[in-house]
Amino acid sequence: MRGAGRSPMRRPRSDRGSATVWSLGAVAVLCLVFGVVLALGQAVVARQRAAGGADLAALVAADHWADGAEGACARARDIAGAQGTRLVRCVLTGRVSDVTAAAGRGPFAAEVRARAGPPEEDPMGVPGSLPGRVSVVGPKPPGDRDLWTGPDPWDPWTGPE
Repeated sequence: MRGAGRSPMRRPRSDRGSATVWSLGAVAVLCLVFGVVLALGQAVVARQRAAGGADLAALVAADHWADGAEGACARARDIAGAQGTRLVRCVLTGRVSDVTAAAGRGPFAAEVRARAGPPEEDPMGVPGSLPGRVSVVGPKPPGDRDLWTGPDPWDPWTGPE
């Protein structure tokens, strides 16, 4: 007998359906990458929103320093809320405000601190005499309307004839 006791010959396995498995794997990886990019984008947006809210709240609190710490911080809280952030901390020292605003929830929450107040007084009375400050000394260019009252010599429509 032919084949008695022998196992039948098996055909080699085919690769049928492997493209489907690879396609599903590729789609899963792309979905994962897309989800990570969206999460990072949400974190960046939360940080930018917190920074904008903190900056504006600090400016408002410094602008309303005469209302006292309670009044200035209340206004800062209102402005922060209007910006989609929440005021975490508000301290008013003289005319300088120091606030912290938060935006976002969960792992993508961001807190940003901002300070605002009047410009520092320089002891010499000279603009730019404080360390780290840059000032331009000298007359403004003739095209500046604050200094020059005549026609702009570089403008072809209003320049000298």
